[in-house]
Amino acid sequence: MTFGRLAAALLLISTALAAEEHWDIQYRYRVIDSTLTINDLVFASEKRGIACGYITDKREKDKPVVLITSDGGAKWIETPVKETGLAMHFLDDSTGWMVTEKGIWKTIEAGRTWTKLGKSPAGMLRVWFLTRDHGFAAGLQKRIFETIDGGETWVPLDILKEIEASALYTTFGEISFSGDAGIISGWNLPPRRGGPDWMEPENAKRKQVPHYSVFLETRDGGKKWIKSEASVFGQVTRISLAPQGIGLGLVSFRDVFEVPSEVMRIDMRTGKSSSAFAKKDRAITDVRTFSGSTRALLAGYEPSGPIYNSPIPGRLKILTSNDMQTWTDMTVDYRAVAHSAIIAGPDDKHVWVATDTGMILKLVQD
Repeated sequence: MTFGRLAAALLLISTALAAEEHWDIQYRYRVIDSTLTINDLVFASEKRGIACGYITDKREKDKPVVLITSDGGAKWIETPVKETGLAMHFLDDSTGWMVTEKGIWKTIEAGRTWTKLGKSPAGMLRVWFLTRDHGFAAGLQKRIFETIDGGETWVPLDILKEIEASALYTTFGEISFSGDAGIISGWNLPPRRGGPDWMEPENAKRKQVPHYSVFLETRDGGKKWIKSEASVFGQVTRISLAPQGIGLGLVSFRDVFEVPSEVMRIDMRTGKSSSAFAKKDRAITDVRTFSGSTRALLAGYEPSGPIYNSPIPGRLKILTSNDMQTWTDMTVDYRAVAHSAIIAGPDDKHVWVATDTGMILKLVQD
């Protein structure tokens, strides 16, 4: 090999190494005697991002807060709000909705100000708007609502009458759309005796038992819903659908199980699903697919032992795949820990991850 070819080869290698993707902490809440819990994160564009959650002071008093950035996360501004946001959905980089325990709020200023929708239902966990007028909200007590007038009025879905499960213990915890195709997932989970496994080690001998789960699917923007029911282990807590007709669904298991979570690959064209990822040392809490891309991302944490739901946060773990079969751990700032992580971003090149421990990380290339 000539010197020129050797130099060119070394240049290609160095360029590839320099372009390696990794996750850096972009924001970290560091205030003495208080903590920040981030419940949700949205980036509707490369520049504008919004996180919602609450700050807990040394007296264990919670204060609702929203974090806003207009420069891609270089600077975050704390904005007080009247109620703690549980989840958000944004139609563009300025218009969005936020679910709280008591209702649904709307912003048209990228989270700077919020207005409560006067007749919005309480007890919702997720919200999704297809247009500024047409949206859905789902939550506790077997309730799903639809609005076609921007939230002025909310009407229960008729298909709920076909679900026989008790309203007391039935929760609809996720909504996901890709165009007119959408899925709403729910589960019926009666309480059981005993506390969580980390508090009562003897409970570690308890076995998971299957329970009732229900899925509502539409292919026409909610004009018609198709119901499917099953007795399964775990709850489908997160769904991400892509226009390519594929998606990911996250099954979370409560307390002790063979694995803390399992990720399912969803084929919207056939309606079939298959296992995509499940490992004992990876508790996944969010999944993400992207429009026009083969990339998929998983985010979660590394459990510290056989009890997955420990009060001690684990190291943040983020995995990537181009085929939803082979997954690779990405390089993550060693200081990042979490009980839960959320993925957000407008495309596969501009992505952020927020943790419930008050951190926001950005996907970067050096």
